[in-house]
Order: sequence, then C-alpha cells, then structure tokens
Amino acid sequence: MPTRMTVCGAAGRMGRTLVGLIAQSDAAALAGAVEATGHPGLGKDAGEVAGVGHLGVPIVDDFAAALSPDAVALDFTNAAAALGHLRAAVERGRSIVIGATGFNAQQQAEIERLAPQTRCIIAPNMSVGITVLQRLVREAAIALGGDFDPEVVEMHHRMKVDAPSGTALALGRTLAEATGRNLSTDAVYGRQGMVGQRQQKEIGIMALRGGDVVGDHTVVFAGLGERLELTHRAQSRECLARGAIRAALWLVQQPVGRYGMADVLGLR
Repeated sequence: MPTRMTVCGAAGRMGRTLVGLIAQSDAAALAGAVEATGHPGLGKDAGEVAGVGHLGVPIVDDFAAALSPDAVALDFTNAAAALGHLRAAVERGRSIVIGATGFNAQQQAEIERLAPQTRCIIAPNMSVGITVLQRLVREAAIALGGDFDPEVVEMHHRMKVDAPSGTALALGRTLAEATGRNLSTDAVYGRQGMVGQRQQKEIGIMALRGGDVVGDHTVVFAGLGERLELTHRAQSRECLARGAIRAALWLVQQPVGRYGMADVLGLR
C-alpha cells in the first residue's frame, strides 16, 4: 500500500512540486492538501493546481481535518504555520516532515519540546546531497584542524525572506561542533569596514540574494597555500521535494521521536 501524504502549502511552489511528485509515485498517495485561510487556491483540486490533472483532493484550510491518522504531513510553509502544524500533529499523534526555516529562538525552543512527542523529521534542507555535504564538511573540518579557516557562502533567489539560510546555519553548526567552536559567539555574518584581522575562531557566514537561484551552498576551508571548497547546487526544487518524500516513506516505519535527514540516510 502506498504511504498517504498530506501537503501543507499545497498551492505554493514547493507544495505544487510535492503534489506532482506524489502523483507520479507508486510508493506515495496524496491524502490531503492544505493552504492558509483566505488563499485563492482553497476549494480547488490540488492536482489541477499542480498541473498534474484531477486527483480528487480539494485544498482546504483545516490542517487537523486534512491529516488522517495514517497520513504523513509534508510542510514547507513558514515558521509560524509549520509550528502550528507541529502542535496539531503532536496533539493528534500524527507524523510530520518539516522543511520550513526561519524559526526564532522562542519557536525553536517550542520545537525542541514538541518534536520528540510524535514521529517527526525537521531539517532546514531536505536535499539528499546537502545531507551528504554536512557529513563531508564535518569530516573535512576534523581532518584539516585549526590551520584552515572555515567560511560558509550561500545564495538564494531574490524572494527568500530569511538570511542566512537555514542550511547555511546548519552547516555553521556542523563546523562549530567539529572544531570545538560556539556558533552563537564565533559566527560572523558578513564583514564591512575596518573589522581587523580574521580571528582564528571565526566562522564566516555570507548570504547572497538574486534572480531565481534555488539554493547554492559552499563551505570554504582556507589554508596557507591551498583552499578546499565543498559545494552543493540545487538545480530545481525537486531535489528538496524528493528528499522530503523519501523522508516521509522512512518515517512511517520508525518509533515516535525526532529525526533528521542523516537518520533517513543512515549517516548517524
């Protein structure tokens, strides 16, 4: 039997991509589609909105009603909406995969409390390639040691509202953990003016915005006389959607708990 999935933000760019891929999959089936109250897509067929034909699943604004007991929610909405969906999933014992970013400290604290209470995967980037990049960054940071200065550069489309990206921050945390740094005190977000020499403990994180760039992330290890760069480029949003569907298929087989994409790929 295919795994039933409910797509949040079903009329948005990522939502439409998810609906289309689910419709093409033998392993997944669309169980529900959700949008914000007042959205012009409400009441329309999710498949028709996604351009894949009639699927018989109308877009609704009641997440709790749309999430049937055997379905996994896929959420690429925004921080406030995703947190509300997590609350509802925990209350009803439902599974949820969250790829939304931009959570503030208070929201993050609530996530830390709620997520382990149900089957939940939260990742700032659902790409399989990014997950492997994080592992490579960790190994490189440990092997290269303190003689190489780590910097993170990311670029996204002009419409992205948060900076730096959640993925860039996750890569920064990976660098900090691997090298004994503290991201909250050692991160430098952009540089301007007479900032002085780079301090050894710095982790630079730079955000670029423009055009329709889906998402580029580069981790630079700058040494004396040599430089190592590890780069991931998302060529379309499909890589995020495919990773999320893969995560959902894996999640339904797991016990209650919070997981990440590294767990999905067996990289823990």
